[in-house]
Amino acid sequence: MLFGALLMLLTTQLASAQARQEYVLDTNWKFTKGDVPDAARPNFNDKSWQTVTLPHDWAIYGPFDGNNDLQAVKIEQNNEQKATLKAGRTGGLPFIGTGWYRRPLAVPGFGAGKRAVLLFDGAMSNAHVFVNGREVGSWPYGYNSFFFDITSFLEPGSNNTLAVRLQNQPEASRWYPGAGLYRNVHLIVTNDVHIPVWGTYLTTPEITADYAKVKLRTKVEAPTRTGSANLRLQTEIRDAAGQVVATASTPLLATDGQEFEQNLVVKSPKLWSPETPALYTAHSRLFAGEELRDEYTTRFGIRSFRFEPTKGFSLNGQPRQFKGVCNHHDLGPLGAAINVAALRRQLTLLKEMGCDAIRTSHNMPAPELVSLCDEMGFMLMVESFDEWKTPKVKNGYSQYFDQWAEKDLVNMVHRDRNHPSVIMWSIGNEVPDQSMPGGNKLAKQLQDIVHREDPTRPVTAGMDRIDDAIKNNFASVLDIPGFNYKPHRYEEAYSKLPQGFLLGSETASTVSSRGVYKFPVVKAKDKKYPDNQSSSYDLEVCNWSQTPDEEFVKQDDLPYMLGEFVWTGFDYLGEPTPYDESWPSHSSYFGILDLAGMPKDRFYLYRARWNSVSPTLHLLPHWTWPGREGQITPVYCYTSYPSAELFVNGKSQGRQTKSTTGTPQERYRLMWNDVKYEPGTIKVVAYDAQGKAVGEEEVKTAGKPHHIKLVADRTTLTANGQDLAYVTARVEDAQGNLCPEATNELQFAVSGAGRFRAAANGNAASLELFHVPRMKAFQGQVVAIVQTTDKAGPAQLKVTGKGLKSAVVSLTTK
Repeated sequence: MLFGALLMLLTTQLASAQARQEYVLDTNWKFTKGDVPDAARPNFNDKSWQTVTLPHDWAIYGPFDGNNDLQAVKIEQNNEQKATLKAGRTGGLPFIGTGWYRRPLAVPGFGAGKRAVLLFDGAMSNAHVFVNGREVGSWPYGYNSFFFDITSFLEPGSNNTLAVRLQNQPEASRWYPGAGLYRNVHLIVTNDVHIPVWGTYLTTPEITADYAKVKLRTKVEAPTRTGSANLRLQTEIRDAAGQVVATASTPLLATDGQEFEQNLVVKSPKLWSPETPALYTAHSRLFAGEELRDEYTTRFGIRSFRFEPTKGFSLNGQPRQFKGVCNHHDLGPLGAAINVAALRRQLTLLKEMGCDAIRTSHNMPAPELVSLCDEMGFMLMVESFDEWKTPKVKNGYSQYFDQWAEKDLVNMVHRDRNHPSVIMWSIGNEVPDQSMPGGNKLAKQLQDIVHREDPTRPVTAGMDRIDDAIKNNFASVLDIPGFNYKPHRYEEAYSKLPQGFLLGSETASTVSSRGVYKFPVVKAKDKKYPDNQSSSYDLEVCNWSQTPDEEFVKQDDLPYMLGEFVWTGFDYLGEPTPYDESWPSHSSYFGILDLAGMPKDRFYLYRARWNSVSPTLHLLPHWTWPGREGQITPVYCYTSYPSAELFVNGKSQGRQTKSTTGTPQERYRLMWNDVKYEPGTIKVVAYDAQGKAVGEEEVKTAGKPHHIKLVADRTTLTANGQDLAYVTARVEDAQGNLCPEATNELQFAVSGAGRFRAAANGNAASLELFHVPRMKAFQGQVVAIVQTTDKAGPAQLKVTGKGLKSAVVSLTTK
């Protein structure tokens, strides 16, 4: 009896192993920049090409040059009246041109009765895919995921060759797009009767405290109609602990066509939210008679949400506003090449700030980001396009729109519609079609496509041309009217539109450089300085944008506001406003965190408002100002407490309380605008609503640079060749105070089971290469990134600098 059970278990396991196999094609790639005739041929000699591992961004290694993608353009979104030369608009990196990738393609288990599919998570851009010298297919949009069935292109055995040609055009982007196979490539081998890529669609149409109804639709592909006969789908739903909580076994009826529908019930469901990101998994097994033909897993969450006129947004019955940021897709010094550890670090920092939502501006995200948002608890606005028919840049998406827009939307929705983190879809950002005849019809066509593929989520778009959008019935078409940088006109838009709510789809665009402070301290638009930096007093904005506080007022005072998505969570490569005509600036100043992921002062302004779990108390500026003795040096405090008292060298500068009737800044910041600088210590004591002293923070004048201090975000890593530790190197004085103006060049050396991956200092005007193991500190700090190998063991990062005591941090890889 026991032997029979073991034999049945072994048979089931073998059948399971043969039903579906998926491989990530990350190694053994050859790459060359430039177009190469016959590079798709199987017998082409690529031995002289560079050996690379995916994901790979060929352009991030530089060098920086202001002539890379020099654009003479009038940016209408920025209210520009004439064209000017933009040097760093797309990051000043060499991403333009053609690149080729090749690798041998073994297809284990492939043969008669099998199918093989190549799935690309994204390829930048104009991808043409070849197997054994024959073109399988193409996909122009670099941000989207796509797949091709390569069954008929394969030859028996392992002597197959995969080649991919990519080409980036000049003037095709408004930010750094990256280059190459910058996201993962998958090989999927199934039986000929199988569930296709993105073949399930799961919804939760009814949710109560006692139960949740789960509706699962599963497509089946078979070589012939008769191949679909006698099929049965067996599904188990498991909770996060792996316990089976619901089951269903369903035969495929003739009336079903090529799709199963299963309705299951989960009792006492755990609801997904940013605070409790509970996940379930539907494990489906497809049988033909008693033979297992395929297996497919669908991860999902159980949650409900509503958008209601005058009331706004609620999740699981609880009203809330989106505390969101917009993020571009690059990972700073890593470029566009996707890395899960880097994404997880970004999300960890955003979670600490109190952020609960992300807009994937202005394109489809990597699938890894969507999965991490499921796991870590972030609501997503998944965005599709920055351009429709009317171009913003010479070679933008407008050239593909007519032929590809529907295909791109279908892939976007099919890939991500089972994810609980995805709350809404965006069909566009600041598209000039808002102002064009028929623009509203285009918006409805695109929205209808999304509704057809997923009726459960609303559609929005980021609109900047508010007068045209309202007048042309563009805004009224959308499920959710999203406005970019229009807090002063929310009331007007609300009165003219039928939806009954509004979204701040892109807000603030405040500019600052981490740790840089300019005097006098005044609100300013398009302010520029000789050093190509912006002040971290958080009062400098663009001609079209606002300080954070001006948006806060409207979000707090207008009950129909759904929340906001701040531009941006992190600095990104390209778009160095207000210095886009002033090389060497080549990365943004908009981020709440800088390009290295170090928080700017603004991080604490948002944290004070958004993080309801932990109190915030933060002082600015630094207090090391030789030569400013006796001069006015304002001190700001960003805090979640209502009031605080400032002391300079023990002398009180008075107590400030947030005002509900003053300026937006007086409502959300505590400010001592008349403080005169004297070396020593500034200290702030915070008081709660009852007037009790509950916290204090102090900043001291720093002495001369003395030593390096290392702070690692993690010290235990996974030895998978991809995991990362981010180590912040601080230049400190002998007493351990940060030297806030230090620019010492630091050298990085990694030994043991790790390697130096990159460094960044957050200086938008620095041309130092990220992958070279040395970099100057910017405002006293620089971040070094250590990457694991595929061998476990200890690793060490040693950081040295001339005239400084060196430092070492120890890491463990398992």
